[in-house]
Amino acid sequence: MSESWHDVGTPADFAAGSCQVVIVGGREIAVANVAGRLYAIDNVCTHDGEELASGPLEGNEIICPRHGARFSLQTGAALTPPAYEPVKVYDVRVDDGRVRVRTQP
Repeated sequence: MSESWHDVGTPADFAAGSCQVVIVGGREIAVANVAGRLYAIDNVCTHDGEELASGPLEGNEIICPRHGARFSLQTGAALTPPAYEPVKVYDVRVDDGRVRVRTQP
């Protein structure tokens, strides 16, 4: 299985406390900055398909703006109902002043 690192911007594009949507391979990925650490997850709630990026961040969690399900930004685990299935997480790194997200086919 091959892997690919995709350039999604500069660190300045992802302000602390924010979550931005990037498109990688036709997939919407939410990139969140929590106290200077970047996390990347699929931008879709596993409960009803709502996008997650506009939901609030609390610690290392993102909250679905529609029904309040919480997801771990670290593991993708669904932490509260009404979601029970995890979201996919992606590795993120910063090198040469660029933010990169790793995907696998």
